[in-house]
Amino acid sequence: MKGGKSKTESNRADPKLAVNKKGGATTKAARKPAKGKAAKDPNKPKRPPSAFFVFMEEFRKQFNKENPDNKAVSAVGKAAGAKWKTMSDADKAPYVAKAGKRKQDYEKSMKAYNKKQEEGPTADEEESEKSLSEVEDDDEDDEDEDDDE
Repeated sequence: MKGGKSKTESNRADPKLAVNKKGGATTKAARKPAKGKAAKDPNKPKRPPSAFFVFMEEFRKQFNKENPDNKAVSAVGKAAGAKWKTMSDADKAPYVAKAGKRKQDYEKSMKAYNKKQEEGPTADEEESEKSLSEVEDDDEDDEDEDDDE
C-alpha cells in the first residue's frame, strides 16, 4: 500500500463539495442585506440603456413576430447578440445615436435630481417624514401641560 490513500483520506469529502448543514444552501435572496447599503431612492432617474439594449428593444419585437411560439428569453438574447456581432459600425450607428441622446437626457435629469437633493427637503416633506412616535410624543406633552393647570 505504498503511495496509496489511507481509509481516512479516501472517506473524506472534498471541502469544496461540502454542504452547509447549519442553514442549508444559502441563496442571495436568503441573505441579509448589507448594513452599510442605503435604500434606493424611487425618484432617482434610471440609467440610460447602452446602444445594444436600444437595439434589443427593436430586435425583441421583430424576433417575437417571427417566432411567436418561442417563450425563452435566453433565445432572444442569444439571437440578438449574434446579430449585433455581425453588424457593421454603420449599421450600429442609429442605435449608438439613440443611446447618446438618452444619455444626454439622463445627465440633464441627474443634474436636476442632484440639485434638488442638495437643496434638502422642503417644510412639507419634513413634516411628512416625522415619525408617528414623534407626533404622539408631541401630543402627550400638550396633555401634560393641561394637567398642570
